[in-house]
Amino acid sequence: MRTLIVTCLSPRSAWACALMCAALACAGPDVGTEAASGPAATAAAIDGSALLGHVRVLAADSMEGRALGTPGNARARRYVEAAFGSIGLESFGGGFARPFTVADGDAEGVNLIGYVPGSTDPETFLVVTAHYDHLGVREGEIFNGADDNASGTAGLLELAAHFAANPPRHSILFAAVDAEEGGLQGARAFVTDPPVPLEQIAVDVNLDMVSNSDSLLFVAGTHHYPFLAARVEAVVPHPGVALRLGHDLPGTGSDDWTSASDHGPFHDVGIPFLYFGVEDHPYYHQPGDTFETINADFFVAAIETIREIVAELDERLPEVIAASGR
Repeated sequence: MRTLIVTCLSPRSAWACALMCAALACAGPDVGTEAASGPAATAAAIDGSALLGHVRVLAADSMEGRALGTPGNARARRYVEAAFGSIGLESFGGGFARPFTVADGDAEGVNLIGYVPGSTDPETFLVVTAHYDHLGVREGEIFNGADDNASGTAGLLELAAHFAANPPRHSILFAAVDAEEGGLQGARAFVTDPPVPLEQIAVDVNLDMVSNSDSLLFVAGTHHYPFLAARVEAVVPHPGVALRLGHDLPGTGSDDWTSASDHGPFHDVGIPFLYFGVEDHPYYHQPGDTFETINADFFVAAIETIREIVAELDERLPEVIAASGR
């Protein structure tokens, strides 16, 4: 049995500690929440200890790889849903959960959707997406999916916490989507039955695999939407992150990430996107994608960088909308 150590390193992480303690009580002795050290524990705006704690819980063995329709997926959903409530996100009525029918299967998917209202123009939305499902258990091995995509889900939660405490000019909608691994079905359900009219959504920022790299973080989307490049380039990446445009040139096979994750359905309906992710690594879709194999310092710096880009988009959103012609 492992000793469970839960340490709150800042006042803003108290809610995360409470959630982790609740998750640990249900999860059993295989989950720990030892505190991170170094830059991951002292980030200025993003709470590094809470960020890493989310990944520990979501990628724990007790979540059984979070495959669609499984008890582990449901446990992960309850954790994210509780986090939405603790952060203070608003819902569109009836709670955060939005079930949808999965194509060619008996399971039901569930997206979790909440938002922070804008202080100046609440009727215009940025959307931040990340999928919380993964591959589950295969041949007796748990595919924990720490980088893919507990990392993106944790990043989404900490972005939500930051903007809830620092209200944006425009509304920011946070969508933790299900069934990505089965064909982006949660994102497709979102754009098919959106919580707000699609014409009110200016841009999608998608996080999928943002924690396992020495330094390189890619952002795709500027080939299709060149006016977004200036918004990315206006931000100086945090130390430890080398930000690169790319992976969105059509005709480049697997190097084209245009439809590789949940931003794809948004692009299909004409909504501009920025997709943040790392290159495939040896742990991609393997049992070795565990909390222990992520790069904590890079991860926190990557989410800090993404936070600043989202803030830049919020500040210059009227220009983005004008350039997109939407």
